[in-house]
Amino acid sequence: MRKRKLKRSMLIKACLILLAGFLAGSFLSQGSLFRESQDGLMSGMVRAQERSGCLTTNVVKAQENVENPGNAENLDAAAENDTAVRLAQEILDGMTLEEKVGQMFVARCPEENAAEKAAAYHLGGYILFGRDLSGKTQEEVVQNIRSYQEAAKIPLFIGVDEEGGTVNRVSTNPNLRAAPFWSPQKLYKKGGFELVRSDTKEKCDLLRSLGINLNMAPVCDVSQNPKDFIYKRSFGQDAEQTARYVQTVVEVMDQENMGSVLKHFPGYGNNADTHTGMAYDGRSYETFQTADFLPFQSGIDSGADMVLVSHNIVKCMDEQYPASLSPKVHEILRTELGFSDVIMTDDLAMGAVGDFVPAGQAAVFAVQAGNDILCCTDFEVQMQAVLEAVQSGEISEERIDESVLRILRCKISRGIVQ
Repeated sequence: MRKRKLKRSMLIKACLILLAGFLAGSFLSQGSLFRESQDGLMSGMVRAQERSGCLTTNVVKAQENVENPGNAENLDAAAENDTAVRLAQEILDGMTLEEKVGQMFVARCPEENAAEKAAAYHLGGYILFGRDLSGKTQEEVVQNIRSYQEAAKIPLFIGVDEEGGTVNRVSTNPNLRAAPFWSPQKLYKKGGFELVRSDTKEKCDLLRSLGINLNMAPVCDVSQNPKDFIYKRSFGQDAEQTARYVQTVVEVMDQENMGSVLKHFPGYGNNADTHTGMAYDGRSYETFQTADFLPFQSGIDSGADMVLVSHNIVKCMDEQYPASLSPKVHEILRTELGFSDVIMTDDLAMGAVGDFVPAGQAAVFAVQAGNDILCCTDFEVQMQAVLEAVQSGEISEERIDESVLRILRCKISRGIVQ
């Protein structure tokens, strides 16, 4: 199901409402004027306007739907979302606590017994890396992914980082593509947004042919300084152009029914690499509002499925915890940017997290912060910690249900769960 699908029937209904409303409003107004005396002309017009007020409201709404198809589109999307919510609730009602918690974990694909572990731990998904794809034929990749899906009670997210440029997992294998996908910057330089659009479609086609349903892209970070750690992975332009790039990519991914992930919220800026240690961001909140948030807002408005939160400590938002573990940062994403779908962590095994939480407790802190999906390598340890936190009352089961509903709704809307 595509989030931005528009049905012709909605426009037809809007036109009919518009016509009926104008005719009824005109009739009521003229009837009142005919019955009123000349001295009561103004009061008759007021009463006619009151009697036709409800119709007038419908006329305005219908006219807005005709002039702005996005309104009708939003009505259609809302109906589809309601259906997904109902189906998700039905599935949730039949799940055990272990199954619910398992759905919140999208793990790095194990080198051994991946299918068995997907079933045993009720995992929400796997993320594939170079080691899972290197040297394999298309048939081998397809068969491996199929085995994971067949083992899972609830179909999995199968994710990959296929950003283009310095971060490619699939297209670096010559058995899967003749050459790696270009970086966003190179695409734009060679062919503008049209090439960005066609490249995104080709990515989606390739990933989907392998059984991959989630691309951990696009990178939304704003960077124009080649010395920045994130620069080569970014679009390399200002916030407005980066926002347009993100919109272009997300819209194509949505049309191609490929799950999208906006990263790395709240914006990486010129910070250091958090894979190996902590990065501290001392920029003002105004900088985020006027620049870093713009590409994320663009992606959210375009129908992105998920937002990935970084491990940076952003001092203007929370001086104590990395963004991925900060309730304050998640509140900003939910309220200020209006994101109501799936929030996921960056990999909880990254070096930036270990100094801020007790051993084996990163996932517990991440759930308490507001994350829905927990990305980690040591999922066996982290999952047990979350289960124990729920059983002890440290985390409520209602809090788990909130996240699992979002996850299931996303899987249903993308056709992963039928």
